[in-house]
Amino acid sequence: MRSTVRQELIARQLEEQIVRRFPVGQRLRVLDVGLGHGSPLPEAGGGTQALRLARAGHQVTGLESDPQVLSAVRTALAAEPEGIRDRVRLIEGDGRETGVHFLPGSFDIVLCHGVLMYISEPDPLLAGLARVLAPGGLLSLLVRNADALAMRPGLAGDWDAALAAFDSPLDAQRSGLDVRADRLGALTATLAGIGAPLQTWYGVRVFTDVPEDRQPPSAGELERLLAAEERAGRTDPYRSVAALLHLCGVRG
Repeated sequence: MRSTVRQELIARQLEEQIVRRFPVGQRLRVLDVGLGHGSPLPEAGGGTQALRLARAGHQVTGLESDPQVLSAVRTALAAEPEGIRDRVRLIEGDGRETGVHFLPGSFDIVLCHGVLMYISEPDPLLAGLARVLAPGGLLSLLVRNADALAMRPGLAGDWDAALAAFDSPLDAQRSGLDVRADRLGALTATLAGIGAPLQTWYGVRVFTDVPEDRQPPSAGELERLLAAEERAGRTDPYRSVAALLHLCGVRG
């Protein structure tokens, strides 16, 4: 259910930002860096936003270092109509090397979702992403919220893990890997420094940061759940304790 909620909320938030910042009907150039970190299949999150944006008529480039993820996304793309397939280009490459693949100002939107948590020094990556954005372009980041790491273990009654979370920026994942989390204040300063200052931010998964094996509810209940999550994700103080933060910066 976490993946279902995450992808639907991000899609709604992206649509809101696109409507707000670009002329109606404009076909946008989109770069999705890291199509599926932590979600190797499209139905689990890999390539989900790229495919949605291509279906909406935008030109999408996916940059991904994992061949298995690329293969899964290509399989999903093969089931799409030809017009949608023609709008998607997939490149195998490291998101930290955007300068190798793209000229400055090549994209109107750059997505970097679920990637920073796997990188020990994210600032060079972020500077590279800002470089390939056109003036007025949107940089969309999805990160683990370092200010809310104690919430999941605390609600699960794992008090040792909850106490440890107050002192460490690492988040233990179900895969056994420890991934890094970020604080809103630090990322706000970084975005200002790279010329893409923060304009809007949302919380993602305030109420539903639950074990991944929990099944999604019925359609009617899911819609009410999403409505509550969407409201909480833009309302203080709830959004501050969301499991994930969705930050939107705009290139000056």
